[in-house]
Amino acid sequence: MAPAVRRLRVRAPSAIPGFGIALGYTLAYLGLVVLLPLSALVFKTAGLGWAGFAAIAGDPRILAALRTSFGVAFAAAVVASLFGLLIAWVLTRYRFPGRRLVDAAVDLPFALPTAVAGIALATLYAPNGWAGGVLAPWGIKVAFTPLGIFVALVFVALPFAVRTVQPLIGEIDRELEEAAATLGATRSRTVLRVILPPLLPGVLTGFVLAFARAVGEYGSVIFVAGNLPFVSEIAPLLIVIKLEEFDYAGATAVATLMLLISFSALLAINLLESWSRRRFGHV
Repeated sequence: MAPAVRRLRVRAPSAIPGFGIALGYTLAYLGLVVLLPLSALVFKTAGLGWAGFAAIAGDPRILAALRTSFGVAFAAAVVASLFGLLIAWVLTRYRFPGRRLVDAAVDLPFALPTAVAGIALATLYAPNGWAGGVLAPWGIKVAFTPLGIFVALVFVALPFAVRTVQPLIGEIDRELEEAAATLGATRSRTVLRVILPPLLPGVLTGFVLAFARAVGEYGSVIFVAGNLPFVSEIAPLLIVIKLEEFDYAGATAVATLMLLISFSALLAINLLESWSRRRFGHV
C-alpha cells in the first residue's frame, strides 16, 4: 500500500496583519484614546467623595440641564430615525431629477461646522427670520427655546439615520413585495410584515448613532437654544460654564453623570438592537 500522505492546509496570506498584531493595536487604541481619558475623568470625580458627588448631582440646575439634553436628544433621535427611513427609501427606490443633489445634501451636516449650522438655524428660525416670521403669528417660537434645540439636534442626527438603513433597503428583493401583493396582502401589511422586519436592526443602529451624536452636540445648539437655566440650558454648556469658573470638580462631576447616563442608555438600546438582529436578521 502506498504510504499515507498527510495533507497540509496552507493558509492563504492575508492583506491585513495577523490576529496578534491587530488585536494588540486594537487594545492599545482603545486603552489610550478611550479608556484612559474616561478613567481619568472617573478618578477625578472620585476625589469628591460620595457626599460631594451627590450634592453636585442633586443640584436642580444640573438636573434640569440633564433632562433637557437627554430628553430632547431622545426625541430628536426618534424623529430622525423615522424621517431618515423615509428619505433613505426615496433615495434608494426612486429615480427623479436632482436625486444626486439631494443624496449629497444628506451628508451636509457631516461637513458643515456646527457653529455655522447653529448660526444659520438661529437666523432662519428667529422671530424676524424667514421661517420664524411665518411661525410667529401662530404663536410658535423656535429659536431660543427647547424647540430650537430639537430642530438643531434633528439636523445633525439625520445623516446617521439615513446612511445606516439605506444599504439595507437596497438589499430587499422587490419580488417579496410582489409575492405579498399576489397573496392578497394590503400595502400596510406588506410594510409591517415584509419590509420593516429586515430594516429594524438598521433603524435601531441609526437611532443609537443619532442619539449619541445628539447628546454630545454643543456647537449648533448654543446659538439657537437661548441657554436659559431651567429652560433651554444643555449639560455640555453647563460643563463649559463650570470650566470657565474654574470649578473643575463640578465640571468633571457633570461629565461623569453624562457618561453614566449615556452608557446605560446605549447599553439598553444595544441589547434591544441585538435582540432585533436575532429575531429579524433572517427574515
